[in-house]
Amino acid sequence: MADIYELQLTLDLPGALPPQDLALLRWHLGEEGGRQDDGYAYPLWGGRGPAMRIGGALVGELCSDGPQWALTVRQETHPDEFDDLRRMVMRLGARTTTVGTVGYLRFYESHVPDVLVAEAGTVRSTVLRVEKVLESATEVIPDPYA
Repeated sequence: MADIYELQLTLDLPGALPPQDLALLRWHLGEEGGRQDDGYAYPLWGGRGPAMRIGGALVGELCSDGPQWALTVRQETHPDEFDDLRRMVMRLGARTTTVGTVGYLRFYESHVPDVLVAEAGTVRSTVLRVEKVLESATEVIPDPYA
């Protein structure tokens, strides 16, 4: 058994993000032009290609549409990285323009993730507990017109 988690983040950041924050974010994504100066040992979100344990693909993308930045991350992570990961997520949470769900952290063998919620300049984790699972035999995605 491995101690691997899936981290997914999707959030918006202001276009006026300070250059040092943008450089650090790019470094964590493994992009050229990134610069690390905050004591991180290695980039947290540089993985690309097939994921080993969580399935699907590892992703890290930062895009600008002019007035803001859009960040999407899906990575495998280990609990040894949680201190650095927490520090980076809290830093982004203090700067994000997104309010509400911004991602999740899920142990790779679990079906239910811990949801990450941004509000009031911070990110908190909401732990979901499932007492009973309801499944639909006919629809994976509900039909809004049914």
